[in-house]
Amino acid sequence: MMKCLALAFATLSTFAASFAPIANPKQHNTALNAFENELGAQRPLGFWDPLNFISGPEVTQERFDRLRYVEIKHGRISMLAFLGHVMTTQGLRLSGSIDMEGTTFASIPTGLKAFSKIPDAGLIQLFLFIGFLELNVMKDVNGTATCPGDLRNGKDFGWSNFSDEEQRGKRAIELNNGRAAMMGILGLMVHEGLTGEPYVLNSLLGYPSNFNAGF
Repeated sequence: MMKCLALAFATLSTFAASFAPIANPKQHNTALNAFENELGAQRPLGFWDPLNFISGPEVTQERFDRLRYVEIKHGRISMLAFLGHVMTTQGLRLSGSIDMEGTTFASIPTGLKAFSKIPDAGLIQLFLFIGFLELNVMKDVNGTATCPGDLRNGKDFGWSNFSDEEQRGKRAIELNNGRAAMMGILGLMVHEGLTGEPYVLNSLLGYPSNFNAGF
């Protein structure tokens, strides 16, 4: 509970910082002029850097691309997390067992409560597998990326069939969906930790989700 409260406080602090006055307008204007046409600088916010991560004349395109890659990666993970949360809340589980002792996938609850039910060896395997993907698979191995987040590694997957405008549009869609998913999964985690009901909108409308009922 305390961890969730701390997470909620950190989130609120981030929002508060976004409305704080800019310490150095000249530096902010420099970054605005340099990156205002980058993908993601879209209406209604336009170029939005409330914490000044890329403010100042010393900021390079390389740093911007690095931060954009991290944003895209977190967005992709969050999209998977949000979808997994919704699917398992609906009762969809893999068949079979998660360990040799017979702990079934169906016996694992959804959300934060799952961490207390997954065997320690399973958590270690998840950590190692994610680390393997991060260090060896989900990266620009061949150095052929044409934009941040391009992990095709020389393969096309039909991407060249789209025009430059279509490619930019699809990248913008992924970026925006990732941003929404990051806020979505964070909201689910915070509400679950605070009230036990992550789908707070359901409750407000009189349709409780019966989250983790039976666990």
